[in-house]
Amino acid sequence: MNLKLLTKKIVATFSAGIIGLSLMFSAPQIAEAGVADAIIGIGGAIITGNMQLRVAKQQIDIFNDTSDGRKALYNQFREKYGVNDDPNLNARLKDIMKKLSNAVSRIDLSIENKPYLYFLSADETLNAACSMGHVMMVNTGAFTNLATDDEIAAIVGHEMGHGQKDHVAKGIKKSINKQMIANVAVSAAGGSTIAGIVGTIALTNSVAHSDRKQESEADDLAWEYIQHTDYNLGACAAVMQRLAELYGEKSKSNILKPSDHPDTGKRRDNYVTKLYEYSGKHASANGGVVTVNGKTFMTVAATDKMSSAERSFFVLGNLAKAFHYGKNSSQATVVDGAVYLGNQKIISPASGDESAETLAARLNEIK
Repeated sequence: MNLKLLTKKIVATFSAGIIGLSLMFSAPQIAEAGVADAIIGIGGAIITGNMQLRVAKQQIDIFNDTSDGRKALYNQFREKYGVNDDPNLNARLKDIMKKLSNAVSRIDLSIENKPYLYFLSADETLNAACSMGHVMMVNTGAFTNLATDDEIAAIVGHEMGHGQKDHVAKGIKKSINKQMIANVAVSAAGGSTIAGIVGTIALTNSVAHSDRKQESEADDLAWEYIQHTDYNLGACAAVMQRLAELYGEKSKSNILKPSDHPDTGKRRDNYVTKLYEYSGKHASANGGVVTVNGKTFMTVAATDKMSSAERSFFVLGNLAKAFHYGKNSSQATVVDGAVYLGNQKIISPASGDESAETLAARLNEIK
């Protein structure tokens, strides 16, 4: 099979249906991949039925597993969504991808054989997506709507979870098994082998496939990956809080499409539970109030970039890490205006917070 020729001829039509797994915010957003009613094959013979399905699945494997297929899909995404060449944002994204790729490699070495092909899309919505073949885009809107790279890393980690488990390829193969697309226009050109296929695969509808198991798996993997970086563990809960504030705690969407995935609020609370367990059941947060051993440590003030609740999860992330590594055996101190437990920074008080000295003294009383 002439892989380059085949990929070039079918990528524009077939990949149009491969939207990918859209952000942390929702289920896999997969368009039904069309399979031609009739495909012209060897010597002009008509390939139908199971042969169509087999050919379509072969194309999925090409996009998911081959260098040429992955690059073709990557280029298609860049063309479809546009590219932001801003050097500062791209430098930040490169750093995030480097740190997370290193984290993933500590858990799953397969990433070394299939590194991510990523880019910063020009889209201003708060979103990101990972398609087949580890093709990933992060929207400009993720940078403009989130205050920290920690939160962007939490989003990217979730997408990498989808990628490592091949959720998109599995989802599309499942959808093809369920439905053969009708009203497909097929044309043929020269060529005596299947590599000469020029059939146009048409899409008749786009369906948001919901899979709670996949979404939860990606959430759990993001949490695991973040643990192997220097990003704040509380960022996973913080970004869900941000989404809940923007779109509602009951939101089950990636902003545009409905799904049956867990409510954003429930996903945030799941991360809070993970933080509580990680801290040895010492620290938690709810509604902007951070507690240690069941007692109030502080009510976190809002800033111009974060709500009280969103910011509280960063404090919780620092506390969870401090307790996890036994830093609570040290006295809380104030260094350069920030509260520390051992060498773990807990918080740099902002306007509206209590003083670092007051917080350190309280932490020493309840830790």
